[in-house]
Amino acid sequence: MRIAMGTGSVASLLLTGVLCLVLALTWLMIRRLQAAQRRAVGEAERARGWAETQAAQLRAELDRREERLTEELRRLRAQEDELDRRAAELERSRTGLAELEADRRLALEAAAGLTAARAREELVRTVEGEARREAAVTVREIERRAKTEGDQRAREIIAGSIQRLAAEHTAETVVASFKLPNEDMKGRVIGREGRNIRAFEAVTGVNLIVDDTPELVQLSCFDPVRREAARLTLEALTADGRINPLRIEEVHERSRAEVERLCVRAGEDALLAVQLDGMEPELVRTLGTLRYRTSYGQNVLGHLVESAHIAGMMAAELGVDRELVKRSALLHDIGKALSHELPGSHAAIGAEFARRHGESAEVVHAIEAHHGEVEPKTVEAVLTQAADACSGGRPGARRESLEAYVRRLERLEEIARSHDGVSKVFAMQAGREVRVMVQPEKVDDLQAQTIAREVARQVREELTYPGQIRITVVRESRATEFAR
Repeated sequence: MRIAMGTGSVASLLLTGVLCLVLALTWLMIRRLQAAQRRAVGEAERARGWAETQAAQLRAELDRREERLTEELRRLRAQEDELDRRAAELERSRTGLAELEADRRLALEAAAGLTAARAREELVRTVEGEARREAAVTVREIERRAKTEGDQRAREIIAGSIQRLAAEHTAETVVASFKLPNEDMKGRVIGREGRNIRAFEAVTGVNLIVDDTPELVQLSCFDPVRREAARLTLEALTADGRINPLRIEEVHERSRAEVERLCVRAGEDALLAVQLDGMEPELVRTLGTLRYRTSYGQNVLGHLVESAHIAGMMAAELGVDRELVKRSALLHDIGKALSHELPGSHAAIGAEFARRHGESAEVVHAIEAHHGEVEPKTVEAVLTQAADACSGGRPGARRESLEAYVRRLERLEEIARSHDGVSKVFAMQAGREVRVMVQPEKVDDLQAQTIAREVARQVREELTYPGQIRITVVRESRATEFAR
């Protein structure tokens, strides 16, 4: 029992101690909260005092600004009253002047015996008659002076443009010489029983002339594009040393692709020479093919570049758009690259081709009007026409004989190509032979003979030529298999 009582006393003491501790902590927290409350109240009082001070300052500033604005308003009203007063005085003065002017007019009319309207009509009629006479004299003098000075100025512009150009002209030929690496190469070029020469001429359409001149052969063809492809073919064959019919076909295909690349390069060089850009690739390529074309013995691409330079110089002298004029002159003969494929004049063909490839209406009109088929309506068309005449009309620029010769050979090929089943046509031997390649699956031997007779008949009826022309129709069948 004593032990139990002792244990209860200890527990009571511990509980009492805990309660005292809790009470002490509670009192301490209350004191801290009270202190924090007093500090917060002090901060709030200070903030209120600062806010009231700021508000008082702002109210004082607003009062001062209000006083200034009120004073400015009074001043503006005073100025407005002064302006109204002066306006009233001006109106009274204007009314007085009008009355004086009316009195003066009445006095003058009474003295002159005419009304103001009648006097004005008489004066206008007199001045108008004198002005008409003076204007007529002035117009005649201006027209006379303009015609004289215009003719002189035009001569100076054209002569100066041509003299500044200083272009060179070289004669075009239909034969190109090719130097062989050695004399033994002639035997390889000829081949066994002339097999390689026959294959070369059949594939390229170019005559290969082998004579006694050491280490030299000649390529003869009226078509400069075809002749250039044949020259590149022969150059590659002689450099490699392997010459046979199959090899000739392979090399010729690559040479044709190379000529195509050279045409693109020539077109780009022409644009660079005349400082133009922004032309479609197909236009550039077609323009470049003209480096191999001639017109009356004059290189067409060189003629176009020369015309563009002349037109640009004249445009600069006249103060018009140089780039547009040069573009028109550079493209005016582009139809000559397509005239053998499409019917119509090269001016109309070139204009339509330029229109399809995004050229402006001014350029298209200048192209179609440069030979007078369409009436020129713009300055660009007139300058293009003048530049074309200046370039083509220079002494030594063109030769009629070569152009007529080329046209006759082109017509020979056109006649043969018009028949069904014909794949290739080559005018050779300076126009004394036309070699016609037909498709063996479409044309048999009897039809080949018929084509030869029809071509010969058309040539006799349509063309004038010396001597005779041999028509050769070639029908070749090939069978190819692979052994694996």
